[in-house]
Amino acid sequence: MSKSIVELVDNLPSSGVTVMMLKSLDFVVPGEWNNFTSFDNTIQSITGETGRKKVEKIRDRAIALYADPNEPYQATLRLYQLADSADSALGATAIANKIGENIGFLSFLNRLTPKADTTQTIDLCLKIVVELIAFCKLNKISIDNIGSFANSLSHYQDESVMRMAALVCIDGLIPLGPDFVRVAQNTLGGLNISTLQQNSTFKNISNLIPGGSSSDKLKFVTATFASAQGWMNNLVVSRGLTPQLVLGNLKQYIDVTDDKLDYVAAFLDMTTNYYEHTGIQTVARRLIERSSAEII
Repeated sequence: MSKSIVELVDNLPSSGVTVMMLKSLDFVVPGEWNNFTSFDNTIQSITGETGRKKVEKIRDRAIALYADPNEPYQATLRLYQLADSADSALGATAIANKIGENIGFLSFLNRLTPKADTTQTIDLCLKIVVELIAFCKLNKISIDNIGSFANSLSHYQDESVMRMAALVCIDGLIPLGPDFVRVAQNTLGGLNISTLQQNSTFKNISNLIPGGSSSDKLKFVTATFASAQGWMNNLVVSRGLTPQLVLGNLKQYIDVTDDKLDYVAAFLDMTTNYYEHTGIQTVARRLIERSSAEII
């Protein structure tokens, strides 16, 4: 039996590479992300309820909603998990345990294989597609509703806006450079269909992407990426984001002593699962908000 939403939130780490990486990005979306790792505390924070019986009722209703296969919550969370699935987890536990010992980044260079720009672009764009599909599922609207998704980005808050900020910084700026939007757009324009078909994340979510053929699905991926370009560019410009600025803030939390950004990107791929982490928190928030409204 799969874990309940309560177990998933309660089991979220309060420290480690993913948490430190997200904390380092607070300057991008100041004060938006709180690392909730207790479901009951999350209920109290979101709803303002402190009474034990009321909190229990909200928790029980959230558990029931999450367990209902006719509701979108489990499927949405699975999407967030799939977004991280292509990244190598080899050695992640060992490195996480060593971070507190101030072990330098160079110690792990022999374990890292930086991704080519094409692979990095596909991963970036597919994460945006995952975000679109998750948004549509949670709001129970058609998955091809790209316009609604694009409009929603300017209203993202809390862990959702942190997830997108991390996407821009960790999957965009660091591996692809300051002009990552143009680089990704050009790569998509010349992408071979077979290259997309070989991507593990694409294989996992292909059946959810609209289109009768891989060529049609690539067009949808391209359109989805295009719909988010305005928001991403605005975030970069309004915050003055550069790869060096992101790396500088990251160094305050994680001892990445090497400035080769492709290796930094590989290190973060190997050791973080920020999509799943913040995705659990997003699903929990939606469940708590709905449960609180329904039991009043």
